[in-house]
Amino acid sequence: MNIHEYQAKEILRNYKVPVPNGIMILKLTEIEEKIKKLNKKSLVIKAQIHAGGRGKAGGVKLVKNKEDLIKEAKIMFGKTLITHQTGPKGQKVKKIYIEEATDIDKEFYLSCLVDRKSSKIAFITSSQGGTDIEKIASKSPEKITTIKIDLNKEINKKDIENIIRPFSLSETQKKDANNLINTLFKIFKEKDANLIEINPLIVSKSGKLICLDAKMNFDDNAIFRQPKILELRDLDEEDPKEVEASRHDLSYIKLNGSIGCMVNGAGLAMATMDIIKLYGSEPANFLDVGGGASKEKVSAAFKIILSDKNVKGILINIFGGIMRCDVLAQGVVEAAKETKLSVPLVVRLAGTNVKLGKEILKKSDLKIISASNLADAAKKIIDATK
Repeated sequence: MNIHEYQAKEILRNYKVPVPNGIMILKLTEIEEKIKKLNKKSLVIKAQIHAGGRGKAGGVKLVKNKEDLIKEAKIMFGKTLITHQTGPKGQKVKKIYIEEATDIDKEFYLSCLVDRKSSKIAFITSSQGGTDIEKIASKSPEKITTIKIDLNKEINKKDIENIIRPFSLSETQKKDANNLINTLFKIFKEKDANLIEINPLIVSKSGKLICLDAKMNFDDNAIFRQPKILELRDLDEEDPKEVEASRHDLSYIKLNGSIGCMVNGAGLAMATMDIIKLYGSEPANFLDVGGGASKEKVSAAFKIILSDKNVKGILINIFGGIMRCDVLAQGVVEAAKETKLSVPLVVRLAGTNVKLGKEILKKSDLKIISASNLADAAKKIIDATK
């Protein structure tokens, strides 16, 4: 689960991490009153969307006075920002964050994230922070430092020295950096984070270490024990279909293809998407209905797939273990009739109650194409959509 910059900075502020003073705005009429809380004339306006690259898309503006602030805020509110992370449709700006501008002496990159390969927390640092960190990582990987820390251990002084070495800090700044690294590690563990990114981490003209930007992502599987973090969820920033899927406890991710997929099990879902690509088409989604889905859950999954206008056909690939094939078949039949299915549907069933499941599909009087195996299913759905 992602949160906005202003929310991430509030978490940092609660842990005594240095961040610029700022205010969040939901309406233009709030600006006059709220900016009284800020102590500088030079301010930065930042669009609050769940995507990087805002600056290059016009989502970050420096202003020198109140008149320019209101002018730029009017332009930014309601603007659709298109960045490398939003996709071509972009994201509409519904919130802006206004904070005091900071005189920058040096910029760095700092993040910590889950390294799944080693099952550790990786701290990644670079002496070159800012908007082009991705280019630095790809073109000059030697400028990126990665230190991995065991989740069940504390960070020792040697680890911290290695993490902050690229920054070339003064002795006083090193003490501040030591506190920062320890605090980020604490936040990471206490809040069940997947990622905390500070880009840029800066040294101000006055020599202070400040988190100028902040991005946080949290583990969806642990969100049940983080009610305060869950309150920060912004549904306006998420795909409506993904929001609907989460209500039914479905693992759904929208993609850009034309073949809708309904599968039980993440591994089988990945294999299904791969074979669709192998035979020359593109999956429209990742959708895992889980091992013990009810017919109501299957019906909800079916409707979510069909709500995507790009879907030209659906491939259902089920291996009945915990989930019975007859339950799946009944859910598909009900959903297909309710939605008046008008696109080709290929179903491959195997496992528990497979014969009963196929019989339910056959007696439904729906135009369902049966497949004997995964390769056969992929060929048939692609042929049917041509």
